[in-house]
Amino acid sequence: MAPLLNGYTNGASHHLPEDPSIVEARFSDIPSQIDIPVNEQDTEEAVEVNLAEVLDDPTELCTLLEQEGVSKHYWMVIALAYAKQAKVDYAIEILSKALGTLNRGNPKEKLGPLSLTCWLHLWKSRQAPRMVPDGQPLGDTRVKEDYLKAATATLNEASRINPAFPPLFLARGVLNLLRASLPNSAKSATSGPSDLNYDRVETLKQAIKYFEDSLRVSAGRNMMAVMGRARAYYSLGKYADALEGYQEVLVKKPNLQDPDPRIGIGCCLWQLGHRDEAHEAWERALEINPDSKIANILLGLYYIHESSQYATTDPAFGPTYKKAMTVYTQKAFKLDKELPLTCATFGNYFMMRKSWPTVESLSRKAIELTDVNAVASDGWYLLARKEHYQDRPDLTKAAEYYGKAEGARSGDKGYLPARFGIIQILILQRDLDNARFRLEKMIQQTKSIEAMMILGALHAEDIFRSQASGIKEDKSAEIKKATALLEAVRLAWKDSSKKLTPDSSVLVYLARLYEADQPEKSLQCLLQVEQMTINDLPDKDNPPEGLSVDSEEWQTKLREQLSPQLLNNIGCLYSHPSLHQSTTSSSNTKQDPHTLSLNYFQTALNACIHLGEHSPETIDTDALVTTISYNLARTHETTSPPQLDSAKQIYQGLLARHADYTDARTRLAYIALQTSPHDEGPKAIAALHTSDPSNLEVRALYGWYLSRSKKRAQNIAEDPEQRHYKHTLQQHDKHDRYALTGMGNLYLLTAREMRRDTDADKQKRSKTYEKAVEFFDKALQLDGKNAYAAMGVAIALVEDKRDMAGAVQVFSKVRETLGGREASVFVNLGHCFAELKQYSRAIESYEAALTHSRSSDPQLLACLGRVHLLKGKSEKSPSAIQTALTYSHRALALAPQQIHFQFNIAFVQIQLAQLLYILPETQRSLDDVVKASQGLEEAIESFGDIAASKNPPYPRHDIEQRANMGRNTMRRQLERAVQSQREYEDKNAAKLQEARELREAEIRRREEERRKLEERREEERQKIREERDKMAALSRELAGKRAEEERAREEAEFTTDTDGERVKRTKKKKGGKRKKKMEDASGSETEAGDATGKTRKKKKDESSSSSAEETAKPKKKLQRKRLARKGGKENNFKSQEMVVESESEGERPSTTANAEDGDIEMRDLPQEEGTAVRRKRNVRRISDDEDEDDEDGNERSKKTTAEIDAEEEEGEPRGDSFADNPHGNPVDESVGAAGGAEAGEYADPVFQM
Repeated sequence: MAPLLNGYTNGASHHLPEDPSIVEARFSDIPSQIDIPVNEQDTEEAVEVNLAEVLDDPTELCTLLEQEGVSKHYWMVIALAYAKQAKVDYAIEILSKALGTLNRGNPKEKLGPLSLTCWLHLWKSRQAPRMVPDGQPLGDTRVKEDYLKAATATLNEASRINPAFPPLFLARGVLNLLRASLPNSAKSATSGPSDLNYDRVETLKQAIKYFEDSLRVSAGRNMMAVMGRARAYYSLGKYADALEGYQEVLVKKPNLQDPDPRIGIGCCLWQLGHRDEAHEAWERALEINPDSKIANILLGLYYIHESSQYATTDPAFGPTYKKAMTVYTQKAFKLDKELPLTCATFGNYFMMRKSWPTVESLSRKAIELTDVNAVASDGWYLLARKEHYQDRPDLTKAAEYYGKAEGARSGDKGYLPARFGIIQILILQRDLDNARFRLEKMIQQTKSIEAMMILGALHAEDIFRSQASGIKEDKSAEIKKATALLEAVRLAWKDSSKKLTPDSSVLVYLARLYEADQPEKSLQCLLQVEQMTINDLPDKDNPPEGLSVDSEEWQTKLREQLSPQLLNNIGCLYSHPSLHQSTTSSSNTKQDPHTLSLNYFQTALNACIHLGEHSPETIDTDALVTTISYNLARTHETTSPPQLDSAKQIYQGLLARHADYTDARTRLAYIALQTSPHDEGPKAIAALHTSDPSNLEVRALYGWYLSRSKKRAQNIAEDPEQRHYKHTLQQHDKHDRYALTGMGNLYLLTAREMRRDTDADKQKRSKTYEKAVEFFDKALQLDGKNAYAAMGVAIALVEDKRDMAGAVQVFSKVRETLGGREASVFVNLGHCFAELKQYSRAIESYEAALTHSRSSDPQLLACLGRVHLLKGKSEKSPSAIQTALTYSHRALALAPQQIHFQFNIAFVQIQLAQLLYILPETQRSLDDVVKASQGLEEAIESFGDIAASKNPPYPRHDIEQRANMGRNTMRRQLERAVQSQREYEDKNAAKLQEARELREAEIRRREEERRKLEERREEERQKIREERDKMAALSRELAGKRAEEERAREEAEFTTDTDGERVKRTKKKKGGKRKKKMEDASGSETEAGDATGKTRKKKKDESSSSSAEETAKPKKKLQRKRLARKGGKENNFKSQEMVVESESEGERPSTTANAEDGDIEMRDLPQEEGTAVRRKRNVRRISDDEDEDDEDGNERSKKTTAEIDAEEEEGEPRGDSFADNPHGNPVDESVGAAGGAEAGEYADPVFQM
């Protein structure tokens, strides 16, 4: 049967079939005294032995029993009396001597003592320790396995006498059950966990087999066998099957308390997830037996579990935990201080109090005295935690105990807390690879959130160590793995069913992992940490008077109680350039990111003051203040517009406290260079370089200053910037990446300006490019993500090798590395695509550069104009050249003093004029040509001005020649183009007008056709609507008529009785003989009746045989209508019948033609179309004058079916037989024809085929 969750089968009901107060206690059938017969001469006497207080030494009593040669009964009763007094060893000794005296008799007499001896060994096994306690010799203490071996030997001896002895089956089952709980220490050295688990499962299956054998021989009455089988199922994890067994015992033996099936029911329900029902079962067990130590400790564990659902700060935690420990667990401990489960539970309590000796004692008891592997595992786990949590932990012992705790549970899954303990020990021992391996295996098996958290933290720490060491190693795979694990933990927090508490350390790890590549996600993590920390503040909901909880001022005051490091990191992320666009569109950042960054830095400074007041000695607040102040000043520099005075004031304040703070002095020198580039700035930069020449950051700034302010040298060896970088690499750090990149840029610029007239010049130039690439390559070896060095290599490929495709690949990788934050990458990509004649992609790259703070760069606008010009010339598109002209005008507007931008405009105008001249008339318009002519005049004028300028971009002679060409040749060409375009458009104007009129006429015709079509469709729809309205009106009229007919029929069929209730009318039956009609029927029809009579009789017999069944269960009757053909013309069939299903379950309507009854003949009724007629062969056509309401009466109707059958058996013809009544109806009346509800009314038939 299925496990029940209701009723007394769970032990929770108080309505048991028997009184549970009638307890069947152990040894209740042992008498308080026994008389041992003694034979002296010819008299029989008896020695009375008090079994309530047995002798300490049974030797004298055994001697008496041996001398008198008593039966086995006396031996066994006395042994049980000793066992009742807990003197099991004496009981075994008595049984051993009994077996010695029984050796001379029938061997089967030994079965009882042997069986009892086996049970006593099993009892001793449960009380014996699992292993020899520490400090005791191996031979002085017998463990569980020793007693089980003795029980096995005794059981084998009994089996040799009679293997089918019923008590032996139950003993074998219990023996295997206890053997499955042994620690298997002998096999653990050579077998793995899976092998041990297999052996244990097989042993439990064998136990189940023996219990079922015991049930079989006892005809299902042995409840101990049912309990044993349920216990084996429970050990196998088949909790539903075990629950069925315990419920069966409780139903059949509700007064059983030792053992109590309610305990097992509760345990099964607990494992099946029904914790409240388990609590009810244990409460019932405790109600029946208040001194049940098992029920008390299980209820204590229930309330401990309930307390774990609350946070320790929750008001409900304290009372629940106190109830668990003081009301239940303490009582169980007082009842039995050796109970293993109680010892393990109390051990956890003393573990929290760090009472290490008590933990040691209780853990040892739990391990040594239990026969449940899970309790032994808990004991080992307590010992491991005790060693682990010591001030000076013994990691080797702790790892050993954790391993034993896991092994005691057996199976591949093991004991999860113990496995975590082993991993923690491995981490402390710095065996990180082994720890990671175990964690990955654990995650595969259990999807443990804690395992994911620890493994993610280990990967993250490995990444951070690698970054701190400066080793350039690709850790992208480890970063992805760590991020995935920690994000899975973060996602699990959102599942309310798991009741997980978010851990800020996970968010901090994620923030550090996201910082480099995804700063916006890093910021989200830190903001979540901030909110979690604020929520933990005790006074977060108690703002001072005048402030609300959500006010910005109160939130700022709360932040001042947070960690300054957290606030500083949030401020740094808000000031990150890549976050400016994303944060302004988020809901959290209604203010400018720079403003938020300034606010967080200021709050962090206030938090430092708060921290210094509360913990002045533990934290170096001066270092925090210095770092945060520097970040605050840098943010002032990056605001728009820059707040240089505020930043300068902060830097000066830092230098006042720390004069050797080089970073502050560097920023002051840079600010001076910005505010005074020709006076104070250069002096400040020189003073900075002189004060700290060995600082690489200072040298980098000085090299940048030289690249901006130096004069170009003809020889690179004489370049001051080159000498500065060379000195840095030779004297300070040969791996300085800035100096290496700067040297590469110098050689790149030098090669670009070198002559390339001869082959020697070209070779020299190529070598200079190679030298530049060497420096860039060295920088990339030191920093694989150095985007500037990578771009230098790509530029060298383009300018020296003309390898555009290779350069595009390099620039694309640089773009991915920088995340699209550097405009120069897009500019270089645009150059390459333009050279590859991929003008659309070049335009996309240039426009992307415009969106990255380069919208006011005239050079970039000039590049866009150039690529649009090239695209227009390639595609012969005047619109593209017009776009190029627009960009050229924009570039000149930004830099009007640059004469080459003016040249670009004039050049584009010339190109546009040339393109429009060569285009056919169909691809241009007169307006375009006129505008191009005007632009040509402007270009001619511009070329003249450019040629007359002081420093023209090209030789004056070339510019003047271009102006002359435009003045002479192109001007005449455009004049001819204007004339020809005007003639073309005038000539085609009439054709265009005619074509336009034709098109408009066609449109009007189509519109007219469409209108007419819509009108026809509307007329059709109107007709359909009218037809539907007529049909609906007709349907309503027919429905009204039918309703009126139904009312009239009801009035005719029903009347009102004396009580005012509606009843059906009944007609009086009239006596007399049945009138005959159709006297003029032909004799041939009479003769045909002989053949038809057989069929009629057969039908009557069938009707008679089923009449009783029809009487017992009314069925829907069939009525038969008989219609005669008009005109009297006979056909091949003798009769025509129409069978329909009756519309009512009441009386059959009359079909007679009696005028007094108002009936009409059915033959006179017209046959409706669509009527389904069932024709039957060999049946004559019968007149409609026969009915049970005939005036002449019907004797047959007054007879019962039995009387009619009797008449037929006697050979008497029936009153309505075809012989007596040739015009009678050969069809049984029970299936008579169905007419209308009233006589003379033809109802609509309902046919069933």
